[in-house]
Amino acid sequence: MPLNLSQYLHLRSVPSFRTILAVSVLLRVGLILYSEWHDAHSVVKYTDIDYRVFSDAARFVLHPTEGNVAQGPLGKRLGLGDPYTRATYRYTPLLALLLTPNEWLHPSFGKYLFAACDILAGVLMHTLLTSAILPHADAHSASPARDTDKHYARPSTPPSASPAASPTRREQLAMLLAATHLLNPLVFTISTRGSSESVLALFVLLTLHAAVRARWAAAAALLGLATHWKIYPFVYGVACLGVIGGERGVAQGWRGLVGQLVNWRTVWFAVVSAGTFVLLGAGMYAIWGYPFLYESYLYHVHRLDHRHNFSPYFYAIYLAYPTHYVPSSEPSVWQRVLASPLASFGPQMALALGAGVLFGRRRRDLVFAWFVQTFVFVIFNKVCTSQYFLWYTLFLPLLIPQLSMTPRRALQLAGVWVGTQALWLSEAYKLEFLGQPVFFGLWVRGLIYLAGHAWVLAGIMESYEP
Repeated sequence: MPLNLSQYLHLRSVPSFRTILAVSVLLRVGLILYSEWHDAHSVVKYTDIDYRVFSDAARFVLHPTEGNVAQGPLGKRLGLGDPYTRATYRYTPLLALLLTPNEWLHPSFGKYLFAACDILAGVLMHTLLTSAILPHADAHSASPARDTDKHYARPSTPPSASPAASPTRREQLAMLLAATHLLNPLVFTISTRGSSESVLALFVLLTLHAAVRARWAAAAALLGLATHWKIYPFVYGVACLGVIGGERGVAQGWRGLVGQLVNWRTVWFAVVSAGTFVLLGAGMYAIWGYPFLYESYLYHVHRLDHRHNFSPYFYAIYLAYPTHYVPSSEPSVWQRVLASPLASFGPQMALALGAGVLFGRRRRDLVFAWFVQTFVFVIFNKVCTSQYFLWYTLFLPLLIPQLSMTPRRALQLAGVWVGTQALWLSEAYKLEFLGQPVFFGLWVRGLIYLAGHAWVLAGIMESYEP
């Protein structure tokens, strides 16, 4: 029996979407107010250190001094400060500009802004579910099963008997799925602590919303904006190109695939998207000069983070880090290879872009394609922390209606996803809090995490119904 959430719903058991939104807003406002009290009375702060970095950068922008002046030619005329005067600020200046009200309005303005982006993302999810995803899933569930695998095959069900076919039932399911984002503790905790991930999530969902409706000019511009904010969303462009080129029919063979990816419509999308990215970057460069270019983009290319994290490359980078060999000696060949960005960048890009080419064929497959692209991008990134998981779990509420699996299978996947993280964290605790030299053991558990999460991804891919 396939997993169908609607069959477990009782119409009276799910509150209205307005109620869910109200609870979500009150929850976030309450946590932000609590964070102010907690930070004033505790040594261990609730607010994320990144929020202090953002706030300091905003302060530097508003209050230029002799040693704090925007380096671009336009910036000097505007009399703006340099957000990169704040060490470890490695984001677009737009973030610092958005948080300037922290200085003249309220120190927690940015937290309220990030929380609002969380809420808007939930509203967008609800809209996508009710207008596009659930209607298609209902139509598919009502059609005769064509899958020969009895483990995943759907039963042949007439439309009138489909438990999700009722508009009321569909609305209930959309509210429940949107609530998994709005009431997700990881989501609302991160935004109320002052992380800016919710802004990027909103940009990504806006891009998806436009793409699903074939508003390709808007989707291209929004993709350029999202990529300017943080570079990884550019991989979604490959799936969009495949969908745009395939709107007149799915290509067959290599020549057909090339023709699908390269034609005047896909070229126009690429020009608009890249043009938006370049124009934003040129504007930032004109104001803040080379520091913007280096801190926002170039730094991340050759960044070597030897601190422990989930990445399978962490231990190799740790061993190859300059502090682990005599500075006066020449690094060995293997140290040069491990220190090269291509060691992690090559496999990561091959998988992320390849998934976009393989699965980006139709608009209704975009959620699945983007989910797979993001998942492989995260688990094969040279730096991976728990916060990065939000990049792909963002798509789960939209993807669940398109998955067919037994409840037991769903629990297995969830158990492995959580269990491999818990296994890694138990060893990381020894390193972080007890100071034990367990780097190798932590790396081994990182490899187990990688294999486990890859198995989870394979299970989700297997259960997807295109």
